[in-house]
Amino acid sequence: MIARTTTTAIVLAAATAVTLTGCAAPASTTEGLSIVASTNVYGDIAATIAGDLATVTSIIDSAAQDPHSYEASAQHQLAIATADLVIENGSGYDPFIDVLVEGSGTSAVVVSAASVAGLEDEHADDEAHSDDEAHADDDGHGHLEGVNEHVWYDLHVMGDVATAIATELAEIDAANAATYEENLTAWLAELEALEGELESVASALGGGVVATTEPVPAYLLAELGLDDETPAEFVEAIEEGADVPPLALQQTLDLIASGEIRLLAYNEQTASPETERVRAAAEAAGIPVVSFTETLPDAQDYVSWMRANIEAVAQALTPA
Repeated sequence: MIARTTTTAIVLAAATAVTLTGCAAPASTTEGLSIVASTNVYGDIAATIAGDLATVTSIIDSAAQDPHSYEASAQHQLAIATADLVIENGSGYDPFIDVLVEGSGTSAVVVSAASVAGLEDEHADDEAHSDDEAHADDDGHGHLEGVNEHVWYDLHVMGDVATAIATELAEIDAANAATYEENLTAWLAELEALEGELESVASALGGGVVATTEPVPAYLLAELGLDDETPAEFVEAIEEGADVPPLALQQTLDLIASGEIRLLAYNEQTASPETERVRAAAEAAGIPVVSFTETLPDAQDYVSWMRANIEAVAQALTPA
């Protein structure tokens, strides 16, 4: 595990390096506001609301990248140092944002999706990042015990996050507040239509039990009326990049073999020998496997991505 102080040291060292490394270079400087998002999920929403009034930099900007293996970048610290608005997931998912914010001395406003969702209020004591409650893997990625921080798979929360982004942009740039409000209204209308589609699909599917290799799409699966019964010890080990306890792996394989599972939700960005074994068992049992990612796929926006996820589940569970 990399401690918070170690990550900070890496960031500060990178800031003075001649050769800069990182996940993605920030966008070139242009007139208007500057927004930095931890992933392209939030970057896409911010860009939609801000339009051509801001430059948006997404630190993790491709589905080909593993958010768990982010390396500190002087380029990104510089982007944050000059940003007007920073957007993070929070709740331990992207702690590198907090380190970069603290190391840069920026005065940017920070919007935390997990805070908007109420997760950080519910676990205020945990947010002290105490050693017994907060965990970070060797790449600085962490999560709080008992918290599913993958809130971008909750459409309702993302509507609230978009509203928070628009509110902050209007505060920062009052002259263009009407534009931000107009863009937000249009985006929320798209999201509302998608929520209607989700409800229709959930009604048609009629519920059932699913398994997951990691709780990334859990909020969406729950909205679709599907119950995830994967052993907690299995998904927690995968999420933390730790060794899966043999008993937890066997319990997961037994669940797959039980005949109760309608679908296996598979996180493509955190594959391991254990998840591959579970996937192989599902395929051998004739259980459909639906892949999910933690970041926005190329050539998609947030709404089209979530629609594709919903349609993939519907197709997998609808008889031919």
